[in-house]
Amino acid sequence: PNSVTHIGDYVFSGCKSLTSVTIPNSVTSIGELAFWNCKSLTSVTIPNSVNSIGRLSFWNCESLTSVIIPNSVTSIGWGAFNSCISLTSVTIPNSVTSIGNNVFYQCTGLISITIPNSITSIGVNAFIGCTGLTSITISDSLTSIGNSAFEGCTGLTSITIPNSVSSIGWGAFNNCTGLTSVFIGNSVTQIGGYAFNNCTGLSSITIPNSVTHIRLDAFDGCTGLTSITIPNSVTNIGSGAFSNCTGLTSITCYAVKLPWLGENVFLKVNKSISLYVPKASIDLYKAAEQWNDFNVKGI
Repeated sequence: PNSVTHIGDYVFSGCKSLTSVTIPNSVTSIGELAFWNCKSLTSVTIPNSVNSIGRLSFWNCESLTSVIIPNSVTSIGWGAFNSCISLTSVTIPNSVTSIGNNVFYQCTGLISITIPNSITSIGVNAFIGCTGLTSITISDSLTSIGNSAFEGCTGLTSITIPNSVSSIGWGAFNNCTGLTSVFIGNSVTQIGGYAFNNCTGLSSITIPNSVTHIRLDAFDGCTGLTSITIPNSVTNIGSGAFSNCTGLTSITCYAVKLPWLGENVFLKVNKSISLYVPKASIDLYKAAEQWNDFNVKGI
């Protein structure tokens, strides 16, 4: 009835035969786990009156194919569409300011998504395991990408991280094996541990001058990488950052002052390849552990 203003927690939880639902215009909020495990639910109409979608509200609604979130919604709760494996299309309105943790976790059918200008952060595990995701458009308003946000999105082929983003979380693109092209904006100051770990399709990467830290195993296992360019801004390269990058044919490092290196930064990288460094620092590189394993040349 139109007198209902809130769909409470667990109200339709486990209603496995429920196929569709129309939420009346009087409802302003959808509670936690409200439609959890409604495995036959194929469609849901959310009216413009709703301003919040609760935690895990549509978790495991495995037959749900599309959702239009109205402009009235400002908050999407943790894991709201977790494991909605048939979900192919989602519209996120400009009223939403953040995509929270686990919101589209394991939505394996999701093909594409546009992040609106209102979104400033993408939470931990937000799109983890969305193997069907082939493209994503990120607006210039985004400032942070959470840990494992796109981990295991094996269908992604390219990503542009805008200049507004200052940090790439740990494991953000871990195991995105189809990723061939990455553009990193010039406001990123650190690349998190395992950020591009096992991105085997990645062939080249240019790290912008804003980056000071490349964390633990950031590019470990990127076997398709043929070249890397490290800017002068980098002061710290974590253990195993470029380990198992067996396809590398050259490394260019513009750092005049040698970056601090963790253990096994270049483990299993071909040590006969050229390492290009500033001429003023060539003797420092030739005398430094790990760097001096390579054929050091001045630029």
